[in-house]
Amino acid sequence: MEFLNYFDNVFTVYHIALLVGGTFAGIILGALPGLSPTMSVALLIPFTFHMKPESGLILLGAMYTATVAGGAISAILVNVPGAPANIATALDGHKMAQNGKAKNALHYCFISSFVGGVFGVFILIFFTPPLAALSLKFMSTELFWVAILGITIIATLDSKSVIKGLLSGLFGLMLATIGEHPTNAVERFVFTEHLESGVHIVVGLIGLFAMPQVWNLLENFYAKKNQVFSATGDATLIESFKLVFSKLKALSIGSIIGSIIGIIPGAGGQIAGIVAYDQSKKVSSNRENYGKGEPEAIIAAESANNSMVGPSLIPLLTLSIPGSPTAAVLLGGLLIHGIFPGHDIFTKNPEVIWTFIDSLIIAQILMLVIGLFLSRHSKWIMKVPDNYMAVGILLLAVFGTYSIQNNYSDVLIMFTLGTLMYFGSKAGFSPVPVVLGLILGTMTEEKFLLGNLIGNAKGSSFQHFTSGTINIVLISLCIASIVYGVYSSRKSKKN
Repeated sequence: MEFLNYFDNVFTVYHIALLVGGTFAGIILGALPGLSPTMSVALLIPFTFHMKPESGLILLGAMYTATVAGGAISAILVNVPGAPANIATALDGHKMAQNGKAKNALHYCFISSFVGGVFGVFILIFFTPPLAALSLKFMSTELFWVAILGITIIATLDSKSVIKGLLSGLFGLMLATIGEHPTNAVERFVFTEHLESGVHIVVGLIGLFAMPQVWNLLENFYAKKNQVFSATGDATLIESFKLVFSKLKALSIGSIIGSIIGIIPGAGGQIAGIVAYDQSKKVSSNRENYGKGEPEAIIAAESANNSMVGPSLIPLLTLSIPGSPTAAVLLGGLLIHGIFPGHDIFTKNPEVIWTFIDSLIIAQILMLVIGLFLSRHSKWIMKVPDNYMAVGILLLAVFGTYSIQNNYSDVLIMFTLGTLMYFGSKAGFSPVPVVLGLILGTMTEEKFLLGNLIGNAKGSSFQHFTSGTINIVLISLCIASIVYGVYSSRKSKKN
């Protein structure tokens, strides 16, 4: 219980001011498409140069926590996820907004994010040594099967047709292969110079979600179908708390899955929400309501997104291996202050590390308070006329896309993918499997190629991929996911 001794360091006027400022700014930046948690935290690094180590880490930690949750705001209100981590939230969150319950959806989002976030921080506090050792066991083959497990849910994710879901996911996997080959740098599918750098994940995310929304809003405006949603919601804050805590199954699934994925170095927090969404759907008694505005879906996705924050720091602090891209930026924040992560970091720098970890708990509380306050004003966003909303989303999409790599080609790719997705959505195709294919395609290819090289050097690539307890467990989960997907598809057809 050593962490309790350092809360006094957090409760100073200066540190509380850093926490409030970092949390508020993080929620706002998280809601802007393109400004991912990684980018937001990276932007703050220069401002921490002249701070004390614990002060700089408090500011970065508050920003990290808040941006992960903040991305749900745009996902719910305008169907444009602020970051890849919020893709699953958009599936049901925006449906609730369209039904005039945007405030309710945002309540569920921030309450479940708080629960998942606190759960993840306590995992960080109490289970760091054994979980750090476990994270080392996830090498190229294990990460390959983690990616394959994610791919197995593509067919049934936000699509009324399994075939269309598979085709959408296949298109996403194809997008992931554009650009240079990971090992020999040979260019693939580069038909124009604009594709030389491939398709960045965030560029694809913005294009596939934001641009179809722009075209749909303009279509409604010129067809005189301008929709203004009430967005006031019909539940009080107390009722929202009661509903979230009545969904313990969704909360538990989201928090546990998010923590597990956060611990695994390189797995990527962007798949935590999607996997939690899928698993909660499989065990839910309301699975037929998923995709139509089901609170359980939001609760599972958002608790997973924030529960991975704390565990992603476990391999970072003890092994110098970041569990997520944002954790990699935080590693830079540690190193510039002369703090070198390792098994003895809690004995060499206890005041800095425990103060930082304690501040993450307070950041979760502030995220909840500020998020719920902002939820009260969601109605003003939803009352913006379609033509103004379209222009606003377009400006944010262009700004967010260009800011990723300062590359004009990214804007063209975003615009092209978005326009294709607009016409695809008319035919019943969904952007979610496409984005998931793009995210997992890159990871799958890289880990397979690396594992294949190691396996061939050992004599048998097949044996390398299919041996070991973790590999066997993950393969079994992949098979179970496929079998269940086929079974549920046939059952829904019979019904």
